Parts: sequence; structure tokens; C-alpha cells
Amino acid sequence: MKNLLVKITVFLLLTLIASCNAVKRVDDDQYLLRKNTVFVNGERLKDPEVEGIPLQKPNTLTRLHVYNLAKPNSDSIYDARLKADLAVPDFRQRLLSAKQLAQATSYKKRFHNWLRTTGEPPVIIQEDLTKRSARRLKQYYDNKGYFNSEVTFERDTADYGEKKAGIKYYVETKAPYILDTIKTYIPSAPVDSIYKLHKDKSFIKANERFDLANFSAERERLNRLFLNSGIYKFQFSSIGFDLEADTLATSDDKRMPVTIAVDDMVTRSGDTQTVRPYKVHHIEEVNIFADHAFGTTPTDSIHHDGYVIWFRDKLKYKPSALTDVMAITPGNIYRDDDRTLTARQVGNLQTFKYPNINYEYLESSDSLLKSNIYLSPRKRFSLGFNPEVTHSNIQDIGVSFSTSLVSRNIFRGAEILEFALRGTVGSSSELSNTSNNNFFNIAELAGDIALNFPRVVSPVNTSKWIPKYMIPQTRMSVGSILQKNIGLDKQSLNGILRYNWTPNNYRKNIFELFNIQYIRNLNTERYYEVYGNSYNDLNDIAGGYRTDLPESYFNEDGALIIPEGTAAFTNDVLNNDLTVTTDELAEVNRIEERRKRLTANNLILSSNFTWSKNNRDGFQDTNFYSFRTKLELAGNTLSLLSNVLDFNQNEDGKNLVFGVQYSQYVKTDFDYIKYWNLSGSQVLAFRSFLGIAIPYGNAESIPFLRSYFAGGSNDNRAWEAYSLGPGRVENLNDFNEANLKIALNLEYRFGLIGQFKGAVFADAGNIWNVLDNVTQEEAVFEDLSSLTEIALGTGFGLRYDFSYFVFRFDIGFKTYNPAYDTENRWFNDYNFGNAVYNIGINYPF
Repeated sequence: MKNLLVKITVFLLLTLIASCNAVKRVDDDQYLLRKNTVFVNGERLKDPEVEGIPLQKPNTLTRLHVYNLAKPNSDSIYDARLKADLAVPDFRQRLLSAKQLAQATSYKKRFHNWLRTTGEPPVIIQEDLTKRSARRLKQYYDNKGYFNSEVTFERDTADYGEKKAGIKYYVETKAPYILDTIKTYIPSAPVDSIYKLHKDKSFIKANERFDLANFSAERERLNRLFLNSGIYKFQFSSIGFDLEADTLATSDDKRMPVTIAVDDMVTRSGDTQTVRPYKVHHIEEVNIFADHAFGTTPTDSIHHDGYVIWFRDKLKYKPSALTDVMAITPGNIYRDDDRTLTARQVGNLQTFKYPNINYEYLESSDSLLKSNIYLSPRKRFSLGFNPEVTHSNIQDIGVSFSTSLVSRNIFRGAEILEFALRGTVGSSSELSNTSNNNFFNIAELAGDIALNFPRVVSPVNTSKWIPKYMIPQTRMSVGSILQKNIGLDKQSLNGILRYNWTPNNYRKNIFELFNIQYIRNLNTERYYEVYGNSYNDLNDIAGGYRTDLPESYFNEDGALIIPEGTAAFTNDVLNNDLTVTTDELAEVNRIEERRKRLTANNLILSSNFTWSKNNRDGFQDTNFYSFRTKLELAGNTLSLLSNVLDFNQNEDGKNLVFGVQYSQYVKTDFDYIKYWNLSGSQVLAFRSFLGIAIPYGNAESIPFLRSYFAGGSNDNRAWEAYSLGPGRVENLNDFNEANLKIALNLEYRFGLIGQFKGAVFADAGNIWNVLDNVTQEEAVFEDLSSLTEIALGTGFGLRYDFSYFVFRFDIGFKTYNPAYDTENRWFNDYNFGNAVYNIGINYPF
């Protein structure tokens, strides 16, 4: 019934859209614009930049149909009806008062106004706008060096139906103009020498086609070059280009000489204009005001590393903590970027508000500067409180409360000490512990202490490799998490020593020298209550031998008692006290191996390095790429210590630390994302991920927390989280994981109505076991033929853009399911009944 209602709803929506008359608001002598097509030298052009030039853009049909649903002149129509209803009492008035009739009329008017504002009026072809669009196309190709280009257009009514048309623009570029000799006119000797030193980076080169964009880029380059080479107050207007325009009309070979001119500085005082050559300026003095506040005056100062630090009463900071973040250095030439970098590095301290930085001339000098840097301290202590409602595959609903206390400048070196405490209570309908009848039946408590340093804290001097402009940071943290009625009830302790630095605006490096994590399972006897699939598999095997087993193994329903019956039956099988088939023996052994692995305590001592590059310029940038790779090594330090220290060992010969077998593995991830802005609100987004973790030495498998899973709202959306794989296995465990993962995602995003966006997507990928102790053939990546087990999910989604975040709803359909036999893998579960519905915040990648 549910599937029938969904199908009927979709059918009605499609029928409504298809039945809408797109030209119902188009007069007989008008044409609805359906398409703009640009032909350049006879070939159709598919350049988003050029396609965006025409002033009139075709309607989005969905928004046009919404607009057409609104009644024309609805306000006057409903006002007239209201007046008539009030004048001649009828059945409706006997049911509604005059006030209620007026309210109903107001609702109708607002609804139709909403349809008009949400929708989009029909774009009617206007010849004057088409002519202006042709002139814009002509200007565009002029800017590209085709000064003799010609642009014509025609209306195309043959291919679009009644009262619909397209516009075809025809561009004949003719021969382009080529830059000839490049000359310069730079009267200031310092500016001329700076230009010559860097002229090889010029965007303007002889024998290349004229392109106005290159001239704009060159002007920007020269402005930044001079401002960062000592030319204080360099004027952007000083840069000009002489293109010797006479050659445009007379040159037969279309060659254009160019002169780059950088004029002297122009200053005005009243009606007097003064011209003087530019000079290279040096920073003679830098003053740091350490505790600046409006209306106050410093009372004392000290000198440190060439800087003058001013303060009131007592200096609350170590001098080096202030001078180390200063990119403006006494004795150096003036560089405009040093102001930005200083502000950025001061902000990184998280101890001061945004600094105020200014420059002024020293007395009796026109080339020596002093810089004043005003630092306004933040409050030393701050307290935060943050409530949050969450949902996950573990809990149906969770309510968390977190609080944090921040103490700044803890050691007078701009260090920050953080205390954080978080508590969560949640409800899980699948909780097997039926004795707990409370709505909130799961809980988690976590606490952390972290100390952040605005520099690299190390016995080794790293300033040569990680200079201060890379904004290095060191973070030391310890924390603990205690869970109740979540899985096996875990307690974890962790400690991290992390360094991160940013070489430029697009790159970031993170190095965790130590990442120590200890996980203790507090209630291992609940294993088969939590992992129901494993229990059902074991129980099915035991059911076939019930007459050969003691009644004490089973409850009154004939199921194995947890944990006494499950443990006794497993021991009987594995100790050969009960004869079972070879396949059943292998299955019981697999179940027991997984139980031991997931109930065992874990000790992970690892180091990892993450390198990432992202050229995205803000949240709204839809044409960028990002790449992230991570390498993690675990257990090697402890293995080296085992050569010196006499570690205890378990029955398998594995080393134990405090009674726990430590993990040893190597793990690496590669994550690449690419966005293409197709046009307007249309974006094509692609993601690829490859990850592998290989155990060795003291371990034969990867800890659950470090393994990979597939499915979920940010992965393959046709499968729920942890439900896909490994390999061609179907729902083997409650939480399926493995140590090799491949994922590919492609999503086409487009605008719908207002802030509503649509998307269609294809998600491919799977997980496998490789080079570990799993021997199940269906779960293991054997060779390249295993790539045929990559699952494919397709679907569509709806988003609402709140500007600062995006609410997302996706529906994924299992298009290719490797869990089925080869001949049944395609479209076997391709229906709404087997679809997976995902809710998320922001885009999946």
C-alpha cells in the first residue's frame, strides 16, 4: 500500500507538470525564449562564459509552470469577489463572518502572490535585447583580439512549437590581432629595476594574440609586485598600456605594438597637483601595543628583537610570543602582504581581536617608515554551552549538552587551555536490553583537556622547515569517553600530540606524532544481544542439533541463551564435542573469530601525516578541486620496545601491553573531489576515494575503529551505513566493515524554485578484506576480477539552501547489487520499497 501511494504521488506530480501550458501567458504576437545558441565560424559553441552573455535567459520550466498557476490580476479579482460577497449575502456568508471572508480573501491573494514571486514570468523574446546581446558578443570577441569580428542573429521558430522560439547568434571572428614589440615607459628608476627583475612573469608576451584579460591580469600583477617590493602607497592608476590604436585600422598583418607605462606618483593638495618619482621604503621602527584599549595610554615599554613593545603597568605576555608572529620586521623593505600576514598570524593566537596596523613616515624622512600594531586582548576566560539534537544509525534521537572553559595566555606565551565536557542521552528502539523501558535508554559522557600552542613545541628547531608564516600550531590533548547501552558499553582513553601548519592558502599539513587510544569493552556478555545477525546465524545452526544438546543451552522458545548457551554451543563445536558439517564448522569459527575481535580491548599507538590541497575560494565557489591523502603507521614504537622489554604474550604469541594486544598496521587514504560549474546553478560534482589498511607484525586484523564501511548518506546512498559488503556478501553482520575501500560518486546539481535545489546522483563502491585473517571467499579482494563487485546506487535528491548550511534529502536505489547472482545484479531492487531515504546537512562531498 505504501509503495502504491508513493507511485501514485509521483505519477500525479509528473502529470501536473507535463499538463502545464508553458505559453498560456504568451500573447499571439510574442515568442517564449527556449534556447540561445552561439555559432562561432560555423561551429556550435559550448562555452559557459559565452553562453552567459545574452541578456535574456530561457525560463526554468518548473518555475515558469509555478508562475503560470497564479491568476493574473488576482488581487483585484479577489477584492471584487469579496465586495460582491459582502453586498449579496449567500450560503458562504451564513457560514463565515465578514471578518472571516476578508481573511480568506487575504490568504488567497498572498498564495497567488507567492506563486508569482516563487515562480518565474515567461521570458518573451525582445528584439532590442537581442541586438544588445549581439553587441555584447561583439565586445567579448573584441576583448579577445578579434577586432574585425561580425555578429548576426536570427529567430528560430521551427524546432520549438507554437509561440516558442530560440535565438541563434552567428559570430565570424576574422583574423585576430597579434602583439608585436613590447616596450616600457617607467621614469622611476627603482620601479623600472623592479619591473625588469620580474618581467619574465609578465602576462603580456610578444607574438601572442591580444587578450584584454591578460592586460587586466598584468596590471594586477604589477600592482602587487610594486606594493610588495618597497613601493609604499603605490597607485594602481599609475599603470597603463598604450596599444597604438592607429594600427588597428592600417595594419595588414594585424600586428599591434604595445607600450607598458608606469607613471610617477601623483598627489593633490587643494588645486595643486604634484608629480614625484616612486621610492623604495624601508621599515625603520615597529611598535607593538600589547594591551591596547580605546582612551588608554601605555606607561612603559621594552625592546625585544628590534621591536618596541608598549604596555600598561605590567607586560602580560612573553615578548617572543608577540614578536614571533610579526611578519613586519624592522630593517626590511615595505611589503603590503606583511600587513595581511601579521593580522593572520595574530588572529591565529586566538588571544587578541583583529589587530589595527598602520604606517607613518619618520620625521625628516620620505622613505623610512614606522609601523604601529595595536593588539586588543580578548577576555582571558570564556565559558561556552551548546545543546544539540542528533540522529545516527545507533540512536533514533539523541540530546547532547556540551560545555567548555577556555583559559587564554596560560603560560604568558599565548597558549590556550581548554576543558570540554559533553553528555548525551538518547533513545534506541532497537536496544535489545528489554529490561530498560525508559525512553532515554542510552547515554554517553565525554571529557577532554587540550593545550594549544601557537608554535611548534619540539626539542628540534623546525623554523627552517616550518617558518612562522605557515602559522604552525601544536595541540596536546587527553580525553575519555564512557558509553552505556551503546554496543558493548565502551570506555576509551585517548591522547594526541598534533602539529599542523599551512604553507599557503590552499595547502594544509597535519602531523600526529602520537595518537594513543585505549578501548575497553565493559559488557562483553551482551555481544549477541547487540550483534543480532551473528546470533541468528549461530542460533540457526544450533537449532539443527537441539536433540543432541543439553536443554540448559536453550530458553523456553528454543533459542540459545545469551551468553551461557551461545558460549557452550560454540565451545562444543570448536572442541569437536559436537559433530557438525564442514560448512557449519567454518561458519561457527567465523562467528567466534569476529566475536573475539569485537569484544577484545584495543590499544592503538599510531603516528600519521595528512597532506591536503584545496583551491576552493569560499563556500559559494562551485569550480574547484581538493585532494587529501593520509598515511598512518601503528604499533611500530611498541614493536621496537619489545626488543628491549620483555612483554607478556597471549596464546597466539602476540605481545601484550598491560594485558592488551596492541594493534600494528599501515593505513593510507586518497580522497579527490572536483566541481565543475556548468552554467548558472548547474554543478557537476565528482568524488573518488581509495583506502587500504594492512595489518602485520603483532596483528592479523584491523581494529574496528580503523576499518572502512560502505553505505550511508555521505557514501553509497542506496545502502544504509554498514550494510554494504564486504565484497559480494549480503548482510553478513550488523556492522559490516573491512580493510579495503573503493568509492566513486558523481552528482549533478541544479536549481529548482528559489532556494530549493535538485540533484541526481550515481554512487559506486564497496569494501573488501585483503591481506588479513578473513578467509571467506565472498568477502576477499582476490584480483582485478573483484572489481565486478563494485555496487552501484543511483537516485535523486532535494536540497534547501539556508546560505550558511544546506538541508538535504536523498533517495537512493540499488541499481547494481553484487550480493546477488551475476545474472540478477542489475535493477533487482530498483523500487521505492527497497530504496534508502537519507537526510543530511550540507552536501555529501
